[in-house]
Amino acid sequence: MIYPSIVKKLKTGKMFAILVDPDKHDRESLRSIGETAGSDSVDFILVGGSLVSGSVDGTVELLKQYTDLPVILFPGNVLQISPKADGILLLSLISGRNPEFLIGNHVIAAPVLRKTKLEIIPTGYILVENGRTTSVEYMSNSKPIPADKIDLAVATAMAGEMLGHKMIYLEAGSGARENVNAAMIREVRSQISIPLVVGGGIHSGIQIRETYLAGADIIVAGSAIERGLEGLESLLAAVAEIKTP
Repeated sequence: MIYPSIVKKLKTGKMFAILVDPDKHDRESLRSIGETAGSDSVDFILVGGSLVSGSVDGTVELLKQYTDLPVILFPGNVLQISPKADGILLLSLISGRNPEFLIGNHVIAAPVLRKTKLEIIPTGYILVENGRTTSVEYMSNSKPIPADKIDLAVATAMAGEMLGHKMIYLEAGSGARENVNAAMIREVRSQISIPLVVGGGIHSGIQIRETYLAGADIIVAGSAIERGLEGLESLLAAVAEIKTP
């Protein structure tokens, strides 16, 4: 089981995940990602995006050819469900007020998900302002929480945990100019007891270290690895430093 293994691993350290957008990678880059991610620094791979026209099934299949890591869906909509994956982050955009991303799409997806063997991990998804309009903000028609409104982020995360979500995901968005600030991460972490995931705008080793030190349990990097294998290797080096006792 994926979630119990996440909880167990976080008792003694941090975790790192890669986000793969099917539209941004071809067979060769997926092979490189799969083989490189086989290091101890990567814990699982997410597949999905705000708007995906490429094959989610095909992307999952290729990744599973090149790595034994869990491949988990990170769906932007109900069309991104693949029974070939190991699990799915069932995201509820709790920072927004668009009912389709709070519960609407979930109702549509539920009968489909019930027929699969996917491990379902309910996740409270909080979009945070980062200095530009991101794809997820546009596609969800939902305003992000302002970066300086830490109290709103904390209250939203607390509500997400009380509603039964198993993880809270603070997201600055793909291609974000600024990642989620340390003060917000620190305060949210101090007020919830479930795993805290942070992603968006993380492109350097310095950001990796600062984000972990602020309290993130799991860091997710996506756009940084789209630049090539060098970007991934650079991030993995920073992650390895943090994970090494």
